[in-house]
Amino acid sequence: MSARILIVEDNAINRELMDYLLRAFGFETMKAADGAVGLEIARRERPDLILCDVQMPVLDGPAFAREAKADPVLRDIPLVAVTAFAMVGDRERVLAYGFDGYISKPLEPLSFIQAVNAALPAAMRATGAPQPPPATPARVPAGGATVLVLDDSQVNLQFKRDLLQPHGYTVVTADTPAQALRLARAHLPALILSDVGMSEGSGFDFIRAVKADPLLRDIPFIFLSSTHWNEASRTLGLQLGAFRYLLRPLEPAVLLAEIEGCLSQH
Repeated sequence: MSARILIVEDNAINRELMDYLLRAFGFETMKAADGAVGLEIARRERPDLILCDVQMPVLDGPAFAREAKADPVLRDIPLVAVTAFAMVGDRERVLAYGFDGYISKPLEPLSFIQAVNAALPAAMRATGAPQPPPATPARVPAGGATVLVLDDSQVNLQFKRDLLQPHGYTVVTADTPAQALRLARAHLPALILSDVGMSEGSGFDFIRAVKADPLLRDIPFIFLSSTHWNEASRTLGLQLGAFRYLLRPLEPAVLLAEIEGCLSQH
C-alpha cells in the first residue's frame, strides 16, 4: 500500500525536489505552497503523512502544527517538520511546536526517504531502489549523456542532480562560471544547463566564453532562471546562442522533456 503524503512548502524548488523524490520511491503526493492551503488539503484528503516547512507565509509551520493537532480529523496524522534550522536546540523547539519528527535542509535524498519511512507504518514504507515517476519521461539517454550544471545555489544543484541522475545522466556541477568553464573543457558535456544571475559573474558571460571556445561552441546550452524573467534577458540569452531560455519554477517532467528534446536535436 503506497502512502499518500502532503508536502507543505513555500519554496518551489524544495517542494518539487521532495515531490520528485517521494514519487520516485512510489509514494503518492499532494502539494501546497502555504500552510492555509495545506490545512484545506489535509482536511479534505486525509493524507498518511504531512511534511511541513517551518517558515512560510500566510500560515507558518508552528501555526499549522497547532491547528492540525487541535483538529480531530488531523491530530493522529504524523506531522514532520522540514526545516533549515540547524542550531543547537532547534530540533527540540520544533518538536515543541507539535511536530512529530524533524528533517533538516538541505535535503540529502537517501536520508530524506529514510526519515519519511520512519514516520510511516511498516506496510506503507518505500522499499527497493528509486524508479522514475510515471509522469516523467522514462527513456534513458544512450550511454548516459553528461550534463554540466552551473548554479550558485547548492540547493538548486542538488535538485538537478537528483532529477537527472536517476534518468541515466552523468551530472557535473559548478557554482561559478570560471569553474564551469574549466569543467566544460575537461568533460566536454553533451549539454550545459546554466543559471543566469549569480553572485560571481553571470550566465551571459559564461555562454559568451563557451561560444568563443572552438572545443565548446557546438555544445547545446539551456538557461534556467528564477530571477531574469524579462523579455530583454530572454532575447539576449537566445541571441548569445542558448537553445532554450526557461523560467523557474518548472515542473521536473517539463525540464526533463526540454533536456531530452535538446539532446535529440544535436
